[in-house]
Amino acid sequence: QVQLVESGGGLVQPGGSLRLSCAASGFTLDYYAIGWFRQAPGKEREGVSCISSSGSSTYYADSVKGRFTISRDNAKNTVYLQMNSLKPEDTAVYYCATDRRIVMSDYCTVTDFGSWGQGTQVTVSS
Repeated sequence: QVQLVESGGGLVQPGGSLRLSCAASGFTLDYYAIGWFRQAPGKEREGVSCISSSGSSTYYADSVKGRFTISRDNAKNTVYLQMNSLKPEDTAVYYCATDRRIVMSDYCTVTDFGSWGQGTQVTVSS
């Protein structure tokens, strides 16, 4: 059974950093694309960053380019999202997702992914 568990969210001041983790169980992440998505209250879920199965290709939303970095450690079956220079507009529930049909989502599209974690809250506020 595919299971994804996010961790690392919390409350941080503007300009601060957080590292989110997405641990997979029930399958091996090595062969599949992974994405980080977020959903703020009253807004649609959006793609933040995606990484290919090999780790050689990545996608970042324009709003996070230069601030967020996605990485994967296949030995630990875990994917990370390093978030620096956080802004209040980054406040949202962050989800990781995967899908065993794809090795990459070129535009980090929500509908490309069928297996989702439960989410972790990130709040950026002074």
